[in-house]
Amino acid sequence: MIFTKAYQLLQQHYQIIKHTSLLNLFNDDTNRFEKFNLKLNDLVFDFSKNNITEETLSILVELANECKLLEQVEAMFQGKKINNTENRAVLHIALRDKNREVYVDNINISKDINIVLEKMKNFSQKVHNNQHLGYTKKPITDIVNIGIGGSDLGPALVCQALKPYRKNNLNIYFVSSVDGYQIYDILSELNPETTLFIIASKTFTTQETMINANTARKWFLNQAKDIKNIKYHFVAASTNDQAVEEFGIDRENIFHFWDFVGGRYSLFSAIGLSIILYIGFEKFQEMQNGAYDMDMHFWQTKDFKKNLPVVMALISIWYNNFFNYSTQVISPYNTRLAKFPAYIQQLEMESNGKSVDKEGNLLPYKTAPVIWGDSGINAQHAYYQLLHQGTNIFPMDIIISLSDKFSDKKHNDALIANAFAQSEAFLAGKTFEAALLELIANGIDEEKAKFLAKHKTFSGNRPTNMIIMPEISPYYLGMLIALYEHKTYTEGTIWNINSFDQMGVELGKQLTKTILYDIATKTISVHDDSTTNLIKLYINKDL
Repeated sequence: MIFTKAYQLLQQHYQIIKHTSLLNLFNDDTNRFEKFNLKLNDLVFDFSKNNITEETLSILVELANECKLLEQVEAMFQGKKINNTENRAVLHIALRDKNREVYVDNINISKDINIVLEKMKNFSQKVHNNQHLGYTKKPITDIVNIGIGGSDLGPALVCQALKPYRKNNLNIYFVSSVDGYQIYDILSELNPETTLFIIASKTFTTQETMINANTARKWFLNQAKDIKNIKYHFVAASTNDQAVEEFGIDRENIFHFWDFVGGRYSLFSAIGLSIILYIGFEKFQEMQNGAYDMDMHFWQTKDFKKNLPVVMALISIWYNNFFNYSTQVISPYNTRLAKFPAYIQQLEMESNGKSVDKEGNLLPYKTAPVIWGDSGINAQHAYYQLLHQGTNIFPMDIIISLSDKFSDKKHNDALIANAFAQSEAFLAGKTFEAALLELIANGIDEEKAKFLAKHKTFSGNRPTNMIIMPEISPYYLGMLIALYEHKTYTEGTIWNINSFDQMGVELGKQLTKTILYDIATKTISVHDDSTTNLIKLYINKDL
């Protein structure tokens, strides 16, 4: 990216645009919203409150073209091995594509995908119809998903967001942390006779997942006794059949997935079994349809100025690489989307948190910003003070739904009013003069008003995107998830990095194994002085 002509033009353009406020951009153009919003199937993306002009967008699009984004998008959809470090195709998009056959190494993967989907559908229907019962012939009432990372965050997000659609009043729990408190707290509320466990681990060796899985297995067998009863209460999403069967899970209860689907992109694969059990296969299909429509928009919209994920990514790069804004806030104004910031945090930071390019060369520019956030209405009373008057600027995505049939108009009116008001406040701010006049009008002495006005001044000029869904339904949630997936890939392509490996995760795992051995044997291997003494402190705690 650094050597392209468009990049150099953007550097020059930034020197001009940095002196232009958002308020002035709006004052100069009364049709700004019309120029800077995009729409797909009633999902609206308003990016008018950004430090951009039509010239900015044109140069950013030229940057995308110079980085061969069109070819790279085509390569993904055609099953090319764009994950170059692991020599893998990247085909989470194939999980929701019912209209074409997709091939990897001349193998029709669509056939395998449909087989697994059908198997998940049949199993979920048996649970919902009380055909799959517990070992004492009682219906399943509670589901526990045991996984971590992509095997946890996606399903947990979806199940919280789509709870109003749940089937049979089923309860669902997610166990990810190796902290024993989490799983023991959940198990204390459950009955082994009516609980179904999903062990979600591609290799069936993930340390945290297997510690929790074995804890659940022990808890279950304390009452169920016979190991044969495991087949009624444990299923697995995995590729390691042998390890799964050795655990005691019946072969018929293994749901496979593939190396062309990365963990953080996997919720439409077998990892989504918890979702299907919770909301039913039909609602899961509606999610697939929403994601598919966004996939097709991303693939087929060659004019990048009209491509939602591409424009989102280009704006993010504009702030990250030219304004030097190092973070991005995700602020959904709906409690059901409270887990969405954490989901996007993993999606973007694990995908694009790289310091070398695809060829292994050190990068001379920044890659992924820090992603963080929370439910917007709560965030207003927590950290929005910093966002409004702090010394740093934080670009933000505000996400709303126009209606919510599971709430009521009074609540939704207040929710939407707050979201719009915050967006306007970030844009316009408040001048010292305006604050002073307001204070004096309220009867404050002029000298005191001058003092207080300094503290009531808001600089404004703080950019926001507004993503507007008609409702939080399975369809629009699928669309929203795919929007961010493709934004992430677009960023990675322009930065010339591999968005689909995560080798930075491995070192900590390797060292953990060594330290666990040290703790178990009470013999300390070679570490730095601090780590050596910390291990000693832990080993000697019970002496």
